[in-house]
Amino acid sequence: MRPILKNKLYLYLTEFFAGMSVMAVELGASRLLAPYFSSSQIVWTIIIGTIMIAMALGNLYGGRTADRDPNPDRLYRRILIAAVWIALIPVLGKYVILGVSALLIFSVNTNYLIWAAFAACMVIFVYPLFLLGTVTPSLAKYTMENLEDNARIVGTLGAANTVGSIIGTFVPTFVTIPAAGTSVTFLIFSGILLLLALLYFFSGRGKKGGAIAAIVLFVMSSLLGWRSNFAFWKDDLVYEGESVYNYLQVEETEDDVILSTNVLFGVQSILPKNARFTGMYYDYAMAAPYMAGAAEKQAAGEALDLLVLGMGSGTYGSQCAACLPGLRVDGVEIDGKITFLARKFFAMPAELPVAEYDGRAFLNAVDTKYDVIMVDAYQDITIPFQMASVEFFTLVREHLKDDGVMVVNMNMRGAGEGSINQYLADTISAVFPAVWTADVPRNTNRELFASQNTELIERLERNVERIEDGELRGLLTRVQSGLTRYEAGPYRMTDDKAPVELLSMRVIDELIRDEVAYYKAVYEQYGLEGVIGSL
Repeated sequence: MRPILKNKLYLYLTEFFAGMSVMAVELGASRLLAPYFSSSQIVWTIIIGTIMIAMALGNLYGGRTADRDPNPDRLYRRILIAAVWIALIPVLGKYVILGVSALLIFSVNTNYLIWAAFAACMVIFVYPLFLLGTVTPSLAKYTMENLEDNARIVGTLGAANTVGSIIGTFVPTFVTIPAAGTSVTFLIFSGILLLLALLYFFSGRGKKGGAIAAIVLFVMSSLLGWRSNFAFWKDDLVYEGESVYNYLQVEETEDDVILSTNVLFGVQSILPKNARFTGMYYDYAMAAPYMAGAAEKQAAGEALDLLVLGMGSGTYGSQCAACLPGLRVDGVEIDGKITFLARKFFAMPAELPVAEYDGRAFLNAVDTKYDVIMVDAYQDITIPFQMASVEFFTLVREHLKDDGVMVVNMNMRGAGEGSINQYLADTISAVFPAVWTADVPRNTNRELFASQNTELIERLERNVERIEDGELRGLLTRVQSGLTRYEAGPYRMTDDKAPVELLSMRVIDELIRDEVAYYKAVYEQYGLEGVIGSL
């Protein structure tokens, strides 16, 4: 037995750091997968489920091997391999994700994101966490000297693992990921495991070739993976980073500056360089102030009050303010890093107030009433469930003036019975008597307008006629012609039951099927070479 094992503290530290690393890797897994598959509850379920599978199998294997061959070298060799594997994740993980996704996209017709996230998680994370799962039963074997104190030793090991897990939960979330990023977080906890194993192998005699190879691989991974670009195929990014809440990407093209919180899906905000309007849903949402009587109130010398829940980079608030002088705008954005980027890259005025708050919590904290409330809050590619319920929209109604208007950006149209937009529109219809919708051309967005004023459209017509700006009047005339009165159905979402993530995934499946249908046809006819040639 190596001398270091005579110190029981080292064994308890092994348990402590193993528990800490498992939780850190689990949180890192969510951040690695989020830019590609979202950070929804569904993805979290996949991560937790696969990790629990790995840990359970590791517990079984560790206990059996410790009974059969109680040589501590085997345990610390497994920790060494786990450390190297985790260090390689920042280097190779994104390629594995895209490779798995590319393979599945031709073979999976439904629940694509779920299967792709599950497969990526299995390939990347199951093996190292299986190895770490062998730690507890192995250490129980090495630390027990008799049956008199076996319960105390097992309890102490469990406590060490639990305390390590607690620290491994808080440190990545509040320290390493926001300050240094996901890649460095993997490297930090890989380094801790590596150091733990090296202390063992260099504490006595024996071959050290494996330990030296692990050091070399760790150093190489640190040099190559410390700054990992999730969207590594893009060369026009002016910013890529992470916050406590999101993966963040700012892309600059010839015509626009674009903010995204997902590598593959969606645009969160946009700043046109050479145009007044974006050509996106923000333009259609411009109808809301005029439904609330903007032109009439301006003529009477009254100012309008606008609240944007989900301010993003300020596209909607800035666009409304440019068209409506004197408009008072309040913004709410839970991610302060997005507000920082908005002021740096998207020309958001420094004097425009943005509260760093959850949208629903903000409404609970203030008693101000607004002419227009824009609801545009998204968590990656899904809607936060607490901002999609009858209770939430009732809270919005209470913060609107009597003739006020709520406009909701429904990011994915969704088709068929029971789609996410039908759920949303039916839920809103249970709160507001007047609900109108309009599809945004050449886009997957649908705008919904709701008010207690049942003469919403008549008021819009009167106010559009007062607009002297020809471009704006033409835009709102097009919106007006596309408006449809919504007929409510039976679907409702409440705080207790709001399956927004499952409904969103269903729509994303439809979008993916539409996008890859052409390439599937090419693949079936010409094989992989044909697909590569068509890209």
